[in-house]
Parts: sequence; C-alpha cells; structure tokens
Amino acid sequence: MAGYVLRRVLQSLMILIGISFLTFILLYLIPADPARQIAGRSASAQTVENIREQLGLNLPFYEQYLRYLSGLVQGDLGRSYLQKTEVGTLIWSRLPATLLLMLGAIVCELVIGLTMGLIAALKRNTATDTSLMVLSFVGVSSPQFVIGILLLYVFAVQLGWFPIGGYGTFMHMVLPSLTLGFLGAGWYSRMMRSSMIDVLRQDFIRTARAKGLKRWQVLFGHALPNALLPVIAMIGIDIGLFMSGIVVVESVFGWPGIGQLAWQAIQRVDIPIIMGVTLVSACAIVLGNFLADLIAPLIDPRIKLR
Repeated sequence: MAGYVLRRVLQSLMILIGISFLTFILLYLIPADPARQIAGRSASAQTVENIREQLGLNLPFYEQYLRYLSGLVQGDLGRSYLQKTEVGTLIWSRLPATLLLMLGAIVCELVIGLTMGLIAALKRNTATDTSLMVLSFVGVSSPQFVIGILLLYVFAVQLGWFPIGGYGTFMHMVLPSLTLGFLGAGWYSRMMRSSMIDVLRQDFIRTARAKGLKRWQVLFGHALPNALLPVIAMIGIDIGLFMSGIVVVESVFGWPGIGQLAWQAIQRVDIPIIMGVTLVSACAIVLGNFLADLIAPLIDPRIKLR
C-alpha cells in the first residue's frame, strides 16, 4: 500500500510538471502581449518595453519557465499582472465558492443519473428505457451555456423561482449545480444502465433470488453495490469535466469562483492567474482520480492496489 501511494505521488508530480510546462509554452507562444494589455493601447513602445523588462517577459523561454518553477516549488504562484495581488490569494479567496458548486453538481448528477440508469435497467427494452436514454443523450450533447441560459429563462425569469445570478444562499446554487450536473447525469445514466444490466445477469443475483430475498433486497443489497464500481472511477474523471465546465457556468450565473477568475484572466492575458488556475485544476483532477482508486477496494475487497 505504501509503495503504491508513493508511486502514485511521484507520477502525479511528473504529470503536474508536464502540465505546467505545456501551459507555459502555449501562453508564451500566443500572439497577445501582456505588457501591451497593462500599458494600454496609447502607451509608447518604450513604456511597453519597460513593462516587459520589469515582468521578465523579455527573457528567453527557458529562463522564464525556470523562474516560475523555482517560485512554484516554494509555493509561490506568482503575482497578477493587472490586479497586483498574489495569485495564491486570489485563488484561495474564490476556491470555496467553486468547491461548493462542484459538490452541488456532483449531488445533482448522481441523484439524476443513477436514478435514470437504475429505472432504465429495470425497464430495459421498453418505452421508458428508450425515453430515458434519449434524454441522457440530449444531456450529454447539449452545451452547458445553452442549458444554463434555458434554466435561467424558465425558472428565474419566467417563473421567478430562483435568483438570476449571484452567490450566498442555497437558492443561488440550485440552477448552476443543475447546469453543471446535467452533462454528468447523462453519462452516469448510461453507465449505470449498462452496469446494472450486466450485474443482474450474474450468478450471485440468481442465488439471492433463489434464497427468497425480496426484490428491493436483491437490488439494493446485492446488485447496486456491484453496479456502482464503474461509477466511482467516473467521479474522479468528472472533476476534470467540472473544471472545464465551471468557466462557462460561473460566467453565465455570475458565480464568484475560480472559473470566473480564469475567464477574466484569459480576456486580459493575465498569465500568472491562468497558470495558477490551470495547476489548481490539474491538482484537483489528479487528487480526484487518486481518491477514486483508494476508495474502490473499500467497496469491493476483490480489487487490489498494485
């Protein structure tokens, strides 16, 4: 166990270093000039060059990256070009809102997706099964900004059940969580349906039925725990989907998380913030997959970590 954990930690560090390198080189190659963004359009060439020198943007790529990496090792994510604030401070101030939104989205997608998948598996090859799978396909295929705008229009503007945007109460969290969780619900429903159908065909299910157990005991005591194993792995992967979708969802609903921070930084070419949000997102994805691998053996002892 200790060897497995150590190996995964080392692999995670290598992945994070690789992500930091790729992100840094992509930002280095973009045609936009952060110094020009800071100085303004009317600034002289000399002013822009002075800003580039102050920020170290006139250095070769490898020097800029090594300077950033040395600061990263010390826990320094850099300083925002435009906000003149430490990137770590900006991210930590917005991270609780993003984590809260992710938690709400996970609950939504699990409740909706697993329920749809379970019903579809029990009603397979019927009109109910077909309707639920079509609905899940629509959820997977629909852009999140479209779902968000539709939910806002129907439930906030027309019906007035929820606030249009903002942050602070449970009602503010409902629509963003549903928007973010709708995509995952489609994947979970299809995965749950396939997994449950496969489990219901296993010998131990027939044995449980032969013992005279009630249907709900067979489903929830024997079939469901085994059908959930593929879902656990998906939760870790979903964190990556959330981090990509959060940028859009937080912008649509005015949710003050790191997704909104990243969108503002992209518009202003604020490289330190973009790098910081990318690395924090990568850490969340790596940690989510790692925890999913550790939890799986606790549910099914037949799974061994190697």
